[in-house]
Amino acid sequence: MAQFMDVHEGFVGVTTEQLSEAHDADLAIEAAEGVHFAHAWIDSASGKVWCLSTGPSKEAVMRVHERAGHPTAEVYEITGEV
Repeated sequence: MAQFMDVHEGFVGVTTEQLSEAHDADLAIEAAEGVHFAHAWIDSASGKVWCLSTGPSKEAVMRVHERAGHPTAEVYEITGEV
C-alpha cells in the first residue's frame, strides 16, 4: 500500500475534539475504498489540517474525504522518508 499526506484548508478555530469527529467520519467509511487514515494534525490558527493515510491511490483517499464531508484535492503520495 502507498502512503499519502493530504492537506485541508478552512479549519480555523476547530478544536482537537472537532478534528477527532472528522477523523472518525473518515474511519467509519475508509474500508470501502481500501484506505486507512492513521493520523490527523491541526493548526487551528491557520485552519490547516494534515492527514496521514495508506491506500491504493490518492483518488481513493480523496473519495473517502469527500464522502465524509471534508473534501480536498491536495493529496500527496509519500515516496521517500528519512
